[in-house]
Amino acid sequence: MRTRHLVTASLAGLGGAAVTFAATLGSVDLTETEGRYQLVADSWLDAPPAAISAVLLNFEDDAYTQISEIYKESDALGHDADGTPLVYTLVEGCVMLFCRKMSRVERLEVVTPTFIRSRVVPERSDFRYSTAEWTLTPEGEGTRVHYRMALEPDFWLPPMIGPTLLRRILLRGGVDAVDRIEELAQEQERAENRLAAGN
Repeated sequence: MRTRHLVTASLAGLGGAAVTFAATLGSVDLTETEGRYQLVADSWLDAPPAAISAVLLNFEDDAYTQISEIYKESDALGHDADGTPLVYTLVEGCVMLFCRKMSRVERLEVVTPTFIRSRVVPERSDFRYSTAEWTLTPEGEGTRVHYRMALEPDFWLPPMIGPTLLRRILLRGGVDAVDRIEELAQEQERAENRLAAGN
């Protein structure tokens, strides 16, 4: 069975003397096929690719809890046998009174400075399949971000609640986090500029 949800939205900017949030969310395509969920989203962030990448690659000391409320824990776990970095996240989703925590250990692959991909390690995770890809393309004074994520749980969920729960996790962990990622990337850029000015 395949279901599709198409959403178009714009995240309004918040103006301020020190920082401007102008993240714009273009299209969001959420599909489900035989228990596997996929989210594809495009957005524009008012921050350079390097600063956005720094935010996305920082898992240490629960850093991902700053990106979205669904993240309860995150950390860097060292490296796999072939040298690929391993990262850990714990997310929690709720529908009405039903809540479920789900953990993932993933191989973090920085294919290029502007293309980040993660792949789940199934035997160490609550998912039999999960991938995420971030493509960062300079555009104007900011960055066009293309995000693709797919996941398939390896645990039982109530039939009437499970699909809604997983959709919320996908949307809140990716789409709803766009403005927060932009804010953190702007903070990262300002910190690097202050460091450069000090030198």
